Amino acid sequence: MDAVTPPQTPRPAEAPARAQRLLTVLWPAFLMAGVLETLVFAVVDPLSLHWFGGAPIEWPALAVYTVTFFIFWAVIAAAGFISQLLTCSAQEINARGLS
Repeated sequence: MDAVTPPQTPRPAEAPARAQRLLTVLWPAFLMAGVLETLVFAVVDPLSLHWFGGAPIEWPALAVYTVTFFIFWAVIAAAGFISQLLTCSAQEINARGLS
């Protein structure tokens, strides 16, 4: 090791597995959020939306598309994470702890 290169800290063995589990849920959720948004806005005009109280949403169409996409992505990802959690045994969950 020379003076220019900082020492590398070894990554824990579970870090790649955790990243893979995360991406296993987030990537399909991302794709399905795009599909769902396309289907929804094929029949709904974003400029004609109203809040629950009846007031119109005065956002530009791009803002409505963006916020809606992230809401869809979060909901679909939450369903995926719950499904992944339900496939784990009690021993696996207890071994991981809260970290």
